[in-house]
Amino acid sequence: MISFIVHLALIYLKRYGLLDLFETSNFFDNPIAAIYTPFSFILIYEVYLLIFYLPRSITTYITKQYEIITLIVIRRIFKDLSNLELTSNWFEIKNDIAFTYDIITALLLFFLIYLFSYLRDNLDRLNLANPLESPQIQQFIMVKKIMASALIPIFIGIGLFTFGGWVTSSVPSNISAALKDVNSLFFDEFFAVLIIVDVLLLLVSFFYTDQFHKVIRNSGFIISTILIRMSFTVEGFINNILIITSIVFGLAILWIHNKFAKNLF
Repeated sequence: MISFIVHLALIYLKRYGLLDLFETSNFFDNPIAAIYTPFSFILIYEVYLLIFYLPRSITTYITKQYEIITLIVIRRIFKDLSNLELTSNWFEIKNDIAFTYDIITALLLFFLIYLFSYLRDNLDRLNLANPLESPQIQQFIMVKKIMASALIPIFIGIGLFTFGGWVTSSVPSNISAALKDVNSLFFDEFFAVLIIVDVLLLLVSFFYTDQFHKVIRNSGFIISTILIRMSFTVEGFINNILIITSIVFGLAILWIHNKFAKNLF
């Protein structure tokens, strides 16, 4: 709430000529853009939830990854709205095309996450019908708790390092260029760390299970996370395609895994 009010105040200070620090940036022209800032704090909370759910379930942990990238797209839409040009040449204006891509992507991602959550719930019901409370499973959960605890200082350190570097190197020299790159700030490195976490989960899982369908599922989730990470390296249509493809791939992997697990039981 405080960040939203501060951003609004800066916009109106600029509008009435009381502050010219952000003269070259459209990010401080339209009040709609102020919604972008509190969404950044919502995303921080989602990062906390991802770490919180890691020891409970790998599929819930992956769901949180998908929710985070969807919220990043939603946050980007508010920035797109502030740059819209309502003309008849809609598909000839870069900002209007970006808004079109993002609004369609957000709807598709929301629906795909719904499908993924539905399959995840089906898998949970299957696990409840066939409980596996062996000491090995409890030990695997303990390993995931240790990994989640280790992630907390790592992500805090990444957050402070990336934000501090962005402020000191980008903002004083070029406000407009710095704000253009803010959408991938922290989350580029964040998903790079998640790839390492996913690989470690896969390797550790070999100590507790050698079931083929679980190995393929966890391997598929790694590929899905890599595709999300790659989306931060490109812009425009390719960025949206990579994000959608990552979740479609994860959804397909989980669907096949569930079919495989039902046949075993």
